[in-house]
Amino acid sequence: MKHGKKYNESAKLIESTKYYETAEALGLVCQTAKAKFDETVELHIRLGVDSRHADQQVRGAVVLPNGTGKTVRALVFAKGDKIKEAQDAGADYVADDDTVKKIQDGWMDFDVVIATPDMMGVVGRLGKVLGPRGLMPNPKAGTVTPDVAKAVQEAKAGKIEYRLDKANIIHCPIGKASFGTEKLEQNFEALMNAVVKAKPAAAKGTYIKSCTVSSTMGPGVKVNTVKFGS
Repeated sequence: MKHGKKYNESAKLIESTKYYETAEALGLVCQTAKAKFDETVELHIRLGVDSRHADQQVRGAVVLPNGTGKTVRALVFAKGDKIKEAQDAGADYVADDDTVKKIQDGWMDFDVVIATPDMMGVVGRLGKVLGPRGLMPNPKAGTVTPDVAKAVQEAKAGKIEYRLDKANIIHCPIGKASFGTEKLEQNFEALMNAVVKAKPAAAKGTYIKSCTVSSTMGPGVKVNTVKFGS
């Protein structure tokens, strides 16, 4: 793969075979984020599980202490008193009868979908649209809940969902390069601890196989994860 001049310059600062301590790794990521925009810092964790088996799925959500640096637009499916609760909590949109058709027709101006349990019959009709984009409400992620106010507030505060992909890797944003090392490290620790806590009982052998951090346009930096166990 051919890379640009800035990427190649950044790559020279990183030893490709070295596993860095968390703070040093994140410091390098900030140093090598040279794009003209505020790059997102991403964490990639390869796990020693098999996502093809239901008892080895790893999925959940965690509120990052310092947020993601992104403005989150929340869409809420609710009815009755829950509509006002969602609005008062800061929901950007509360779904009505026209919303389902709007989404089916391609409207996607939202980042998270929250629903009360009694609205999942309606939301279910959008499974083929929301599912592939990772936007389908899910109880494990706290996005199917009667407490829509709390769900909206957490989403706005920087709650992220993590889940395995088909290659048994979790990819998640942990903030922006402008956050600096300290805030990114706090977010990193919060996500790593959540993933470790979510270890399936059926998981055998080494649980955390590898961990890499990178900015949107920068090279990956390997992180030493010994302190998080195996």
